[in-house]
Parts: sequence; structure tokens; C-alpha cells
Amino acid sequence: MSPVLAGVLQLLALIAALALAYRPLGDYMAKVYSSDKHLRVEKWIYKGIGANPNTEMRWPAYLRGVLAFSAVSVLFLYLLQRVQGSLPGSLGFSSIDPDQAFNTAASFVTNTNWQSYYGEQAMGHVVQTAGLAVQNFVSAAVGIAVAVALVRGFSRSRTGELGNFWADLVRGVVRILLPLSVVAAIILVACGAIQNFSGIHEVGQFFGGSQQWNGGAVASQEAIKEVGTNGGGYFNANSAHPFENPTPFTNLFEIFLLLVIPFSLTRTFGRMIGSLKQGYAILATMATIWVGFIALMMWTEFNHHGPAFDIAGGALEGKETRFGVGASSIFAVSTTLTSTGAVDSFHSSFTGLGGGITMLGMQLGEIAPGGTGSGLYGMLIMAIIAVFIAGLMVGRTPEYLGKKIGTREIKFAACYILITPALVLIFTAAAMALPTPGHSMTNSGAHGFSEILYAYTSGANNNGSAFAGLNADTQWFNSTIGIAMLLGRFLPMVFVLALAGSLAEQKPVPATAGTLRTEKPLFTGLLVGAILIITGLTYFPALALGPLAEGLAS
Repeated sequence: MSPVLAGVLQLLALIAALALAYRPLGDYMAKVYSSDKHLRVEKWIYKGIGANPNTEMRWPAYLRGVLAFSAVSVLFLYLLQRVQGSLPGSLGFSSIDPDQAFNTAASFVTNTNWQSYYGEQAMGHVVQTAGLAVQNFVSAAVGIAVAVALVRGFSRSRTGELGNFWADLVRGVVRILLPLSVVAAIILVACGAIQNFSGIHEVGQFFGGSQQWNGGAVASQEAIKEVGTNGGGYFNANSAHPFENPTPFTNLFEIFLLLVIPFSLTRTFGRMIGSLKQGYAILATMATIWVGFIALMMWTEFNHHGPAFDIAGGALEGKETRFGVGASSIFAVSTTLTSTGAVDSFHSSFTGLGGGITMLGMQLGEIAPGGTGSGLYGMLIMAIIAVFIAGLMVGRTPEYLGKKIGTREIKFAACYILITPALVLIFTAAAMALPTPGHSMTNSGAHGFSEILYAYTSGANNNGSAFAGLNADTQWFNSTIGIAMLLGRFLPMVFVLALAGSLAEQKPVPATAGTLRTEKPLFTGLLVGAILIITGLTYFPALALGPLAEGLAS
């Protein structure tokens, strides 16, 4: 079987699995967030944190809950790393330096999971399980909660109430993320991923020295890492490591895990607003971009010119031979079009244009299908922008899902889409202009610039993957990328929740003959075009200096 055919067949199998999970999971999540009943374990949690899950919140109160919980999480994770050397199960590792502890705390709380350290050489069992793994659950649940709040903004009228953040947070963890992760972890263990609390042990003598590995609760963290679109690996090699990703089957299974909730949330959206067709329109937009990016990636990686590439059947540098070019291309696109950031290959070793595709996927805002929750609310923001553009073309006040998109709403949406590019471009420009950050670059020219641009794109968009050529474990990069992650996560949430509150207060507008049919293929095409044009106009000059220049020169 040719490598190209193998890649296509894996893509078709992945699409079939996602299609089978779409309806039951989407409907289940809609029931979870629409129910007024609480499980016994949930009641215990509410009592422990002193929250009343039946109290409705307006958007400022909902936002305060998000920010307060996240601030406490950052502080807890930072302190846990700073005292690691005194904790049991530290495997002899010392406490984490302040700048790296800040970066890691910001990273895992924002669902970014950017890692400027070698996981197997820095973090002991307590920090990995009680710190990083816990944040994998709750940061994903926060993203879903904010998305559900925005959906309620569309579905409710004449009220500013968006639900209860604490109830949404707890339900997301207890009823969705935890059950899925348990099942996924069992499957990964059955397929060869490790799950233990063993210490560091020597595995053999090589070239006069010894090689050592440490064990850990890898399968359980791998499961929520993908299910929650987190991406932080137990080992530095991430999902290219055989302890995390042993076989071609687990590779495809992990891709399925990181896509299944973001895609299924479009069904949840359609169910909660009472129009499944609207959910299908958002799904079609996400799927069109995702499949298109995979096709482009496979084309660039299989057809790069040169005798070595021809003999190997594609650009295999930096890719696992267990998976090949096709599976690595699917993984790279899926992880950068979501907020996952897990990698089974080194993106820095992709062809120039292939590396640019991974970068562009993040720069779209990671909305196809995006992260757990963040993908849905990011796409709905872009839908509002598309409706506004259509309204300008026909001279009609724009409407979306029965709600008028006025001056206030479009300002919130515009602020949302401007924040992340501003963070990426400002920090990239500063890093290139100052002398010290440039010392971390292992490459010069266009590829070196791509390393810097990729790092801030990954941080500000809460992706977490790295170009694997930049030494980011410096005070400059730990601090600035940490700031970019925090601002890139929580500033957009401010505008999402403010928009949700504004929409919930409105009276529904009846559809007329002049209303734009947003459930039709025409709107899907308009939405895809708006996303690509806005992103292209924003990032094209930076991309032209990096991956485009490298790709055209090779």
C-alpha cells in the first residue's frame, strides 16, 4: 500500500469514528448543561467550595467566577512547583525556578500546556498528577463553560442571566471529561501506554553510558491531555514517545480524542438553541477548513522535491516511522487547528510550507474545530463577523439566530478577534528587535524567524505546541510567553461573556424574507471566506517573512 493511500484511509476512518460519536456525545452534553438536577458527588463539591449551583449569574458575576478560579489555580500550581524539592514522589528533582514555574502555571491553567522544560527530567509524580493533570481537567471545563454561557446568550431573551459558572465547571469535569478520560486511559493502557508510579531506573548501556527512564501515570494524563485539548506531554517527546503513543492505532485514537468534543459541541449548540441545522452549518465550516488543511499538508509533505524525499515516500525528517507522513500530517493539522498542542512529530522539521500550515492553523484562532469550548465560541464570534459583513453588503441590520448584531455586539466581537494577533505580532517584533531573545534561536534567516513567530502564536492562541528549534527556557521567553498565554486566554473571555450578556438581554427578532439564512451552504461559504480573509490580512506580512519565504526558496 502506498503511503498516500494509507494516509487517506486513516483520514476516512477518523471521519467515520467522529461521525459515529457526533450525535450521542453532542446530545449528551446538551442534556448535561440543560439539566436542573445535581449528582450526589456534585452536591458534595458544591458544599465543599461554598457555591450555590442554582443561583443564576449575569455576565459580570460569571466572569468573576472564571477569573477567580483561574487566579487561584495559577497560584496553587506555581507554589506546588516551587516546593517540589520538599515533596514526596519528587523523584529527586529540585524545585522549579520562579520564571519557569510561572510559565508552566500560566500554561496549564490557560489550557495551553506549553512546556519549556523536559517533563521526564523536571517534574515528579506529585506535580504531574496533583498539579498538571488536575489543570488538564478544570481548564478544559472552564472553556466549555464559557462556550455554554455564550450559547445561552443566544437561546435566552429578556434576561442577562447565563447560568451558574460553578455548576457548569463541575458538571463539565464530573459528567463529561472524567468519564471519557477513564475509558480512553483504559484503551491506551491496553494498547501499551504505561501507567505506574515507578521511579527512575536504568534501561541499558549505550556507547559507554547508561540510559535512564522514569515511569509515571502516563496513560491517564495522556487521555485527558487529548480529550481536553490540552497537549502537555509527560515526556519531552510528547506523543512521539512510545510510552505515550505506542502504536499507529493509538496515534489515530489520540487524534480522535482531541477532535471529538470540539466537533460534537456543534451538535450541543444546535440542540440548546433549538435548531440542529444551525449546528450543522457551524460543523460544516469547521470540517471544511480541517479537511482542506489536511489535504494541503499531505500535498506539501508527500510532494517535496528531491531524491531523498522520493525514496522515502515523503518528507520523513522529524517524523516517526511508526506513523509515517500521512498520520503525522493529520496529527499536526488536528493539533494546531485545536488548542491541543500535542505533537507526534517535530513541526520544525516539516517542509517550509508544511510548517506554515501548522502556524496558520493556530492563527485562524483555533476554531476548526478548536479547543474544548474555545473552538465553539471562537467560531460563533466569526459567525457574527460574517453576518455583519453580509449586512453591510445588502444594507440591512445584521441578525444572527434571532438576535440583532448592533454596535455594542460588533465591538465586542471586533475586540475578540484583535486581541490575539496584537499579542502575537507585538511580542514577536520585540523578540526580534532585542538582542537577548535572538540568542535562543538555533537557526538563522526565515526559519529562525518562524521559530519566534511560532512560539508566540502558540502561546497567545493557547495551543502549546513548539517548533522544536527554539530554546524557550530563558527568563525572557518564560515571562513573555506566560503573559501572552494569560492575556490570550482571559481577555477574549471577557468579550465573549459580555457579548453573551448583551444577547441574552435582547428580545428575539422574527425572521423575515430579508433575513440571512445562516443554516444554508451559502453562509457556510461566507463564513469560511471571512475567516481566511481576516486571518490572511492580519498575518500575511509575518508569514511572508518566515514560512512562505522558506517554502518558496526550497
